[in-house]
Amino acid sequence: MRSSNPVFSRRGFSRGEGYAGFGGAQPQTQGSPYAGGNPYAGTNPYDTTTYQAPPTAPAQTGRMTMDDVVSKTAITLGTVVVGALLAWFILPVSPTSYALAIGAGVVALVLYMIQIFKRQPVPGLILGYAAFEGIALGIISEMYNTAWSGAPVQAVLGTMAVFAGMLVAYRTRLIRVTRRYYRIGMGIAIGFFILIVINLIASAIGGGDGLGLRSGGLGIAVGIIGVLLGAFFLSLNFKEIEDGVRYGAPANEAWWAAFGLTLSLIWIYLELLRLIAILRGDD
Repeated sequence: MRSSNPVFSRRGFSRGEGYAGFGGAQPQTQGSPYAGGNPYAGTNPYDTTTYQAPPTAPAQTGRMTMDDVVSKTAITLGTVVVGALLAWFILPVSPTSYALAIGAGVVALVLYMIQIFKRQPVPGLILGYAAFEGIALGIISEMYNTAWSGAPVQAVLGTMAVFAGMLVAYRTRLIRVTRRYYRIGMGIAIGFFILIVINLIASAIGGGDGLGLRSGGLGIAVGIIGVLLGAFFLSLNFKEIEDGVRYGAPANEAWWAAFGLTLSLIWIYLELLRLIAILRGDD
């Protein structure tokens, strides 16, 4: 089962109640948790049949560390922020800038699609995605700010709050990422995506807001569900990072972690931006 986040789509649960790491597709070898397409095989996804990881310290063997994840995530998110700020201050709100936002979003989507089908993370693709996504976000945020002054700042603060809350909940084990948790969450996510696609089709055919998922009480409910799904994606990220460090993932897998966290945070930001716009209405 695939999710919108490439990190989640590359590996499945493999150790009882654990979500088995992240990164590129693995060879179908005997002893691999992915042999025969079974993501629940109950083995270490970073065992010696896949990575030949020696039993020494991460810093001595090129394994992923938490510092790797923090630094790569800072670089990736920093690229998004720089792109967004440049677009915000350089490009005025106009039909031309709106077209540029669409173009930047399409380029970001292409880079995203190329990366998720790669066996290994490619920093250039990930940072390229971050730059173009940042440009698109900067233009979109400026448009929202023009209509609802301060909405982007509120969305940023809300995103930070969701991240901090989920991190505390995960670290204190208030949230445990189990197979059941994953299946329920992904079931809701798939239903959500299908509903959004149907709404887009209805909007294209009948015009307006389609099924009305982005306005009124229904829009508020959909926005809240969207934010909660973003929080769910973050919890999967946290589990994958924890497992990657614990089980000796290669150092370059930190780029997958950074990519996944960036995607989840962008998702939450956009959902909060839409939700704030609905709540504030014509204020």
